[in-house]
Amino acid sequence: MNAEYTAVLKQDGDWWIGWIEEVPGVNCQERTKADLLTSLREVLAEAIEFNRQEALAAAGEQFMEERIAL
Repeated sequence: MNAEYTAVLKQDGDWWIGWIEEVPGVNCQERTKADLLTSLREVLAEAIEFNRQEALAAAGEQFMEERIAL
């Protein structure tokens, strides 16, 4: 499943800072824009996997999964 997210990027002095609009808590700071985008992708992937594992653990046993598209 391919999903797209929106990165908000801003140069602040010598640093680039960025956030993913759709996922709270996914933010990074790097020296270059390219490094920032790489870090945001990595942190976003980790956050999605963490949230997935947390949701499955909370569901316990006998649950179902359903794909939802917007």
